[in-house]
Amino acid sequence: MSSLRHITEPRLDGYLDAARDCILDVGWRRTTLTEVARRAGVSRMTIYRAWADMGSLLGDLMTREWVGIAAATRVAAADTTTPAGIAAAALSTVRALRDNELFVRIVELDPDLMLPYLLSRRGRSQEALIEILAAEIASGQASGAIRSGDPVLMARSLTLAGHGFVFSALTMTDEEIGLADLDAEYARLVTASLSAES
Repeated sequence: MSSLRHITEPRLDGYLDAARDCILDVGWRRTTLTEVARRAGVSRMTIYRAWADMGSLLGDLMTREWVGIAAATRVAAADTTTPAGIAAAALSTVRALRDNELFVRIVELDPDLMLPYLLSRRGRSQEALIEILAAEIASGQASGAIRSGDPVLMARSLTLAGHGFVFSALTMTDEEIGLADLDAEYARLVTASLSAES
């Protein structure tokens, strides 16, 4: 079974980098553990000892990639304990995910890989993002900047909204409404959702 240790051990980071390169080149379905080993310059058994199959490797790669994006956008945010600050960080995360070359490649070549995470279960990446957001919401509640409510429920709800802006935003653009318009509306939605009641 895959675990988060794979995204924190420097020794394995290079293997994930090799897998990322493979997926960018040929897509997930044509990437094998053998090819990952070749690109990483290690034996097949070295890779097989870390991951039993491509599914578990992909899970670790996506977790590293998506959680890394969220962490970076939150570090760049001025204050993630206010509604406006959380909205700015959430929008930055949505934009970064939407533009991420690995995400774009998977959606282009193997979009069905994303369906389980949209239709039937939460992945580790989603759980990690929800945990980050819930902690920010709880901090904002403690200072009185964010309305009361269950931080996890609120974080899950905002994550659901974010899914649409990551996966489907382009379907809602035309000559009258552009991506920037939708992004601004998403930031307003997050801000309004979290604002303390008067």
